[in-house]
Amino acid sequence: MKVHTEYLTIETKSRYEMVHLTPKIEEIVRKSGVDDGLCFVSPMHITAAVYVNDNESGLIEDIAYGWRSLPHAGPDTSTTRPARTTPTRT
Repeated sequence: MKVHTEYLTIETKSRYEMVHLTPKIEEIVRKSGVDDGLCFVSPMHITAAVYVNDNESGLIEDIAYGWRSLPHAGPDTSTTRPARTTPTRT
């Protein structure tokens, strides 16, 4: 069984940004020599996410609009609020 692992570092320019990874992932898979199998892509940071969808400009604009409409999506962190959960007391 052939296995390949590669780590990418992605630097974004803004607080909310979508990065099209498909060309880079395709290049990594091609160079790996793996012909058949599974490709696992995972963000290794709590505030990052990977989503799979069409690279269609209208869809990307809709997702960005949705992010901006979230209560915590202000231009600075002063618009965030603390979690509403109550800590468990022991």
